[in-house]
Amino acid sequence: MSALHDWDITTGVGVTALAVASGRAVESGRDDRLISDPHAAALVGAAESPVEMPVSPTEEAPLLKRMADYVAVRTRYFDDWFAEAGARGVRQAVILASGLDTRAFRAEWPEGFRLFEIDQPKVLEFKDSILGSESARARCERHALGMDLREDWAHELVRAGFDTAQPTAWLAEGLSPYLPAEAESGLLNTVHSLSSPGSRLVIEHTELPANLAHSQLNEVALQWGIDMTELMSGERKPAPAERLRPAGWNVSREAFTDIAEQYGRQLPSDDPLGTVFRNSYALSARLEG
Repeated sequence: MSALHDWDITTGVGVTALAVASGRAVESGRDDRLISDPHAAALVGAAESPVEMPVSPTEEAPLLKRMADYVAVRTRYFDDWFAEAGARGVRQAVILASGLDTRAFRAEWPEGFRLFEIDQPKVLEFKDSILGSESARARCERHALGMDLREDWAHELVRAGFDTAQPTAWLAEGLSPYLPAEAESGLLNTVHSLSSPGSRLVIEHTELPANLAHSQLNEVALQWGIDMTELMSGERKPAPAERLRPAGWNVSREAFTDIAEQYGRQLPSDDPLGTVFRNSYALSARLEG
């Protein structure tokens, strides 16, 4: 069984979810914060990670604090994207591989909004346990589905109350880099099959240059206790837009470096991690019809 099938919150991809929560916690402590996540620090603190994860901007953890700027920009962008979808009448959303996402508990949602989260059971169980101990209350109708995205999650999503006749806001944040081409194609096909006209999809998409050695990225990741060679597929795969446009989706993309400037931030750019940031995009799509 692959590392993608049996992760928990302190190993493999689970550690990346924890690192993202750490970034949100650090950002929440800044005077000029782009986001406020009152639950991130509790999630990080409860995980007992073998890798030190900061929860405050005053803590010493240079590598993760460099990542925190990117996490803040990415999180704020997707927060704003959800707010716009809601303002345009969308009343249901699906977060694919939701990890330690807390939007259901911290964001403002329109009345009657339904939010579906899909991720590995252990990750969702951990998150729900900690948020429960914090007396956190969802601000929308929340449904958590503990499933692998390569299982028949579409059937379970509909059983949980997802309405295929209504427009949907789909989020794939921090997911695409870990999916082989076949799995990503299957995921996009499923999203399309469940989407009615007016649905929206946003994907965090990274296009690493061929001259960036895999070993360079892995050297950075190993500092977090992550072996990227076990998690990321090295195969080249088509950009999501190549699959979405022929199916009727209107697709655009924006570099996160440009998004960061709009929010008054400058992302690090002088090491392998910075190269990832420079080659990461928000790919937004809307199903016409």
